[in-house]
Amino acid sequence: MSRSAPEPVQVIKSRRDGALLRVVDSIAYAQFLGVKVDRRGDELTAVLPYSENLIGNPVLPALHGGAIAAFLEITAVVELTWATLWQDLEAGKLDPETMASPKMPKTIDFTVDYLRSGLPRDAYARARLNRSGRRYASVHVEAWQDNRSRLFAQATGHFLMQPQSGSDS
Repeated sequence: MSRSAPEPVQVIKSRRDGALLRVVDSIAYAQFLGVKVDRRGDELTAVLPYSENLIGNPVLPALHGGAIAAFLEITAVVELTWATLWQDLEAGKLDPETMASPKMPKTIDFTVDYLRSGLPRDAYARARLNRSGRRYASVHVEAWQDNRSRLFAQATGHFLMQPQSGSDS
């Protein structure tokens, strides 16, 4: 009984990074805001690079609340979409070069808690899936700037999941 040789780690990493880039690029507002997503293993960290255009109150100055809310929602949607694609990606069933744009979850509700002013600098966020089923998902997102233990915003959202093409649901 012979086993096939495992794929080189660079090939696996390239496939994962390509699929993640495809997910983020399919969100037009993420491109508008300049949102990037950093992947370390299976953990995603969204990055909102600072830009003068993100300032809502120039007197303070502080990031605009709408930009913060959009950043948190984008983080939640990317995490959910990534989680639904992960198994097919790892099984080699998905090729980022040829895969169709993933179907994004639809927001049912999204509640943002602004804990302090967002300073004029880069912001980071991570989402945690509280519940993820075939039809419904609940996500919690936390955002920080300089110190992860000092959050400046957090959110909870509920989403209607969309069946991915090729799925049997």
